[in-house]
Amino acid sequence: MDILTVDYRSPDAAKLFAKSLHETGFAVMKNHPIPYELVQKAFEIWAGFFASAHKTDFMFDATKAGAQDGYFPFKSENAKGYDKKNLMEFFHYYRWGKLPPEVTKETVELFNQMEKLGTEILGWLEAGLPEGIRSQLSMPLQDMAKGSDISLFRIIHYPPIADDEEPDAMRSAPHEDIDLLTILPAASAPGLQARDLEGNWHSINCDPGQLAFNAGDMLQMCTKGYYPSTTHQVINPEDEDARKPRFSMPFFFHPHDYVRLSEDYTAFDYLEERLNELGLKKAV
Repeated sequence: MDILTVDYRSPDAAKLFAKSLHETGFAVMKNHPIPYELVQKAFEIWAGFFASAHKTDFMFDATKAGAQDGYFPFKSENAKGYDKKNLMEFFHYYRWGKLPPEVTKETVELFNQMEKLGTEILGWLEAGLPEGIRSQLSMPLQDMAKGSDISLFRIIHYPPIADDEEPDAMRSAPHEDIDLLTILPAASAPGLQARDLEGNWHSINCDPGQLAFNAGDMLQMCTKGYYPSTTHQVINPEDEDARKPRFSMPFFFHPHDYVRLSEDYTAFDYLEERLNELGLKKAV
């Protein structure tokens, strides 16, 4: 599985990025404009939040219409098709949502920078489409998510693996993302893997300071499969590493509700269907 590491500053960056996403569903980027120091500071302050007693003061409201913002406790979510809950707790931040005061500055800045970069990358991906597919888009890819209130910044804490944990429970079971494009700063520890067409798993090598990207189901749908939504997972560490936490901060670039992805789905319809499958529409 040849996932390319693309230099953002390279003159052929857009072409290589689109090639990698087309062939594997993933790409890694170096020398990008998001400061490494900002990412590291965000990891630090969010680790403090997850260790705090007041995290439950920001609990998500399962009765709220649409997407939920706030804190989701440990084992809130299961991957589609899996009955075991993922071994993680997480926080959802939307541009309109609540944030703990101690994390607000860095989180908002990182959200804004990833949204800006994601908009640019969607332009690269549209330029990389065959004309027959590009001409059938309901609107330009860049316009689908620009300024969207549905784009989601998810901050994840995977606690150390408990000695009595169910043997088949995973930090994140195999799944595909729902969105157009996911931007993932290098996590605090390894574990991310992608599955190739033959069913083999490959570790995603994303060094500190780099970004991993992957196509989501919505991008696959509106590009008629040209950019595949590749199955991926986060495996449990072993031995001494099992006693260490892992932190991750994916940014899910979601289109506006009204965007038509196919004859059968608007973005709103598809998101609602998937949230129900993940168990995120139910009270915790």
